[in-house]
Amino acid sequence: MWEYVTERADLIAFQAVQHVSLVVQCVLLGSLIGVALAVLVYRNPKATALANGMSAVGLTIPAFALLGILLAPFGFGITPAVLAVTFYAALPVLRNAVVGLAGVDRATVESARGIGMTRMATLLRVELPLAWPVILAGVRVSTQMVMGIAAIAAYVLGPGLGGFIFSGLSRLGGANALNSALTGTTAIVLLALVLDLLLVLAGRLTTPRGIRV
Repeated sequence: MWEYVTERADLIAFQAVQHVSLVVQCVLLGSLIGVALAVLVYRNPKATALANGMSAVGLTIPAFALLGILLAPFGFGITPAVLAVTFYAALPVLRNAVVGLAGVDRATVESARGIGMTRMATLLRVELPLAWPVILAGVRVSTQMVMGIAAIAAYVLGPGLGGFIFSGLSRLGGANALNSALTGTTAIVLLALVLDLLLVLAGRLTTPRGIRV
């Protein structure tokens, strides 16, 4: 195993960078989409219920099935991988953003409006900062989840460490098949832990001091 890794260190590092890049970019895009949708619906109970329902249903769609559907219009390559990973990345953020925004004390919001703040200013300077810890928890869940989904995206020739896993599985019983699958899996787990630690640090730096737990 160690010999296999050392002989392919450059390739593993390249694939790891690609994997992290795919995940980070899709999580950022998915977070923007999730928060934007939450801002649109959180004041309306019916729209909130619809958004939560869509999030729950979306998470039940198998990643292989979604990637297979995306193959027809987009073919193999990075496009279906990005679309699928972004789709799954947005769902936990949407749910947590709705919960976080809806949970902001209405008295605090009314006080902000009472001192002359516009609705947009109240959202940006009061509601979103207070909801941020809950939103960030959704981002952390999203990141951990799509680390694995990004590996499955190798099914449509997407970038990342999934190539090692699929290569190993396709050659089970052959030389280095197990090493290939284990290398991809282990690298993904380690990267997921590193990204989660970075998000915890980001939370400490970006959460208002008065609401830190």
